[in-house]
Amino acid sequence: MPRTSSAAAKAPKNGQEPAWSIPSLREPRYSQSLERGLAILGCFTPKRPVLGIADIADDLGMSRSTTHRYVITLVALGYLEQGASRKYRLGLRVTDLGMSALNSTGLREHAHPYLEELRQRTSYTTNLGVLDGTDVLYVDRVRSYRRGQGSIDLDLHTGSRLPAYCTAMGKLLLANLPDSEQRELIAAMKLGKRGPNTITSKKGLREELEEIAAAGFAVNDQELNAELYAIAAPVRNEAREVVAAVNLSAHSSMISLEEMVDALGPHLVSTADRISARLGFRRDDEQN
Repeated sequence: MPRTSSAAAKAPKNGQEPAWSIPSLREPRYSQSLERGLAILGCFTPKRPVLGIADIADDLGMSRSTTHRYVITLVALGYLEQGASRKYRLGLRVTDLGMSALNSTGLREHAHPYLEELRQRTSYTTNLGVLDGTDVLYVDRVRSYRRGQGSIDLDLHTGSRLPAYCTAMGKLLLANLPDSEQRELIAAMKLGKRGPNTITSKKGLREELEEIAAAGFAVNDQELNAELYAIAAPVRNEAREVVAAVNLSAHSSMISLEEMVDALGPHLVSTADRISARLGFRRDDEQN
């Protein structure tokens, strides 16, 4: 018979369900200590990136002294970092593991040469992203050679994340989710104003996603900030699922959004299709 670990079985003080609950097996090699350490990491989410000892202890139904002991160990190993507020956030070791997991899928390895080629053809910055909760996670990035791109760089790099609702890649990925999953994510979002054209109503976002699903591509029309235009196209796997997105981004003073779509869109779509082919995707007219 399966049992539940003491961390998961103990009711949290806040009256809510535990943030992390794993059924433990009657297996002599099973490590409850490791389970608790991973449960602590699982408490940190895009909506709750910074937590104190009391927050974690209440989430997991653990004592504060026990929680503190695990947290100190995770800090020493680089999986958590303590900020000036004496609260904690995920450390760089977690980012390293996440990127290693992404790299193990072969997605970045397959895509990178095509991103380099797209940058050469267009001279604009190109990115590869995947959906991670309500965020888009940047898996790869090839920067523009053009002057002025630094003003919209936003300090982005591989491993960075941005809210999905105000980015071309994020909206494209949201648009290709099953309806129930899409609605769940939208319900969890806070649509704050980021740029002059940010979509700030959930009804408006759902309507935008319907249009994106029909069109097959997405744009960012100064939605993240006033200086940025971007267009995005889907990357599909062998099962025809959208697993990632590729974009081109440019400073709004360099090119109009219409010109990006008309002149650069075909290059972007071609790049996304070639990456998809490397992942095993075949169009209907290519299948026999």
